[in-house]
Amino acid sequence: MRYPMKNVREIKFQIPTDIFLSVSMSEEKLINEMRKLVAFKYFSEGRLSSGKASELAQMSKAEFLVEASHMGTDILPYSDIELKRELACHEDNL
Repeated sequence: MRYPMKNVREIKFQIPTDIFLSVSMSEEKLINEMRKLVAFKYFSEGRLSSGKASELAQMSKAEFLVEASHMGTDILPYSDIELKRELACHEDNL
């Protein structure tokens, strides 16, 4: 499902024809796949939030997080120790 993007900037770049033909997909499908790959990459690096990455991938946030998890991307921004520490802080405030 496509989600409309607002305030967009168009970016163009060139791909050699033989490489384009090698991937055996339509231009639209290639663009969508590249958009998703960049979104997953930047999310996994912490450069984009899950909300912004899902917007770039043109997916709902839930769809994005499920697919990111299936791809092996850690969807929680905490290590085990950091998560335990964070949860302990919240328990103290309850």
